[in-house]
Amino acid sequence: MFRTLDVVMIAVMTAAATVTYSIKHQAENKLEEVRKLDAEIKLEEDTIDLLKADWALLTQPNRLNRLVKTFEADLKLVPTESTQLAQPNELPMPTAELPALEPAKDEKIAEGDKKTKKKSTDAIQTGSVAN
Repeated sequence: MFRTLDVVMIAVMTAAATVTYSIKHQAENKLEEVRKLDAEIKLEEDTIDLLKADWALLTQPNRLNRLVKTFEADLKLVPTESTQLAQPNELPMPTAELPALEPAKDEKIAEGDKKTKKKSTDAIQTGSVAN
């Protein structure tokens, strides 16, 4: 007959085998996910390489020159003159360097008029008289 220790050991071995199998199954599932992600990354990298090659083909100077000559009459393209390019000192000042503006007196008066109009509008809407 089996002793109690034998039964306990069989239960522990069965539980250990079950846990080991479930961990192995989870690891295989994660490995499959990693392989799918690797395949997607490879596809994206290949797509990027293809688009870069396509861009290089489309921006070849010889090709662009032929297009300019072909559509010269329709587009009326001319080379850019050096006087058309802006110099750094001709550019507007960055907004971070602009001095702070003080509100003008006219704006203060306009704000006062808005408050007055709001009071009179409030009186009309509610039916009450503003004091």
